[in-house]
Amino acid sequence: MSLHPSLAAVRHGVRRALADLDPGARLVVACSGGADSLALASATVHEGREHGWYVVGATVDHALQEGSAERAERVVAQLALLGVDETVSARATVDAPGLGPEAAARAARYALLDQIRERFEAEAVLLGHTRDDQAETVLMGLARGSGGRSVAGMRRAFDHYRRPLLDVSRVDTITACQVEGLAVWDDPHNSDPAFTRARVRGRVLPVLEDELGPGVAEALARTADQLRGDMDLLDAYAEQALADASVEAGLSVEVLSGLAAPIRSRVLRAAAVAAGAPSGETFHQHVVAMDALVTDWHGQKWVDLPGHLRASRRAGVLRFGHSGPTP
Repeated sequence: MSLHPSLAAVRHGVRRALADLDPGARLVVACSGGADSLALASATVHEGREHGWYVVGATVDHALQEGSAERAERVVAQLALLGVDETVSARATVDAPGLGPEAAARAARYALLDQIRERFEAEAVLLGHTRDDQAETVLMGLARGSGGRSVAGMRRAFDHYRRPLLDVSRVDTITACQVEGLAVWDDPHNSDPAFTRARVRGRVLPVLEDELGPGVAEALARTADQLRGDMDLLDAYAEQALADASVEAGLSVEVLSGLAAPIRSRVLRAAAVAAGAPSGETFHQHVVAMDALVTDWHGQKWVDLPGHLRASRRAGVLRFGHSGPTP
């Protein structure tokens, strides 16, 4: 009997994303109980039998919805039935001033997953984002005018994290769970129009599919893949340029002015973030204003940046300093 195509797609995604791991590698699979992460956990257990991987199933309770603790217990039980080697549940404290609810929950989740990975000395933490999630991310980046890095979408791997299902559709993860008889939890936040991503998922993408024809999600995800290599290369050049421009008091205006504009903008943003500007709040207009201190200098005093930070130019050096109380 042949393997169902959706189940094969999920398992192939895991097999390809983890092909470099040695036998016996320790892995953490982050699982919310939704179709994407359950399908990922099941496929990782299946593939892990051949390679001797030690699979830890982890669920994070954000405590943002009624009954979240009981739901986390059910997910742990599901993971155990799937055959993971060990399970762990952790409760997050979602409290990040200055961040929206989605960003705050994400920050708390990653902090806990980092701790879990260290506790189990795992080589990687696996996340269940799919091709549809990637398409939504790209579309939101386009709508916000956030530049190439945002349009390049989610990375397939970063730090100790990997996303094996970025080439797998949400339809396939749902179908894979149905084929395996897994009870899936539908997070009401995923369809709550109060959240931008939910509106993009439930309203915007379906309209694009209707008006432009099928395959929009695949095309958006493909765009992210095509852009990411370019962004990584430019970022590498910018990292070296930042080192070259750095002086004791800040950044050399002479060196900055000699850089190509796409590299200089990256250097300025990276320097501001390194000085304390929140990455998620440092936008294009801030970079443009800092760039004017280098390329359109006419005696302006400073540029106010997020995080109570200020950029100013003195004696041929672009300097960063706090403009008020430390947040």
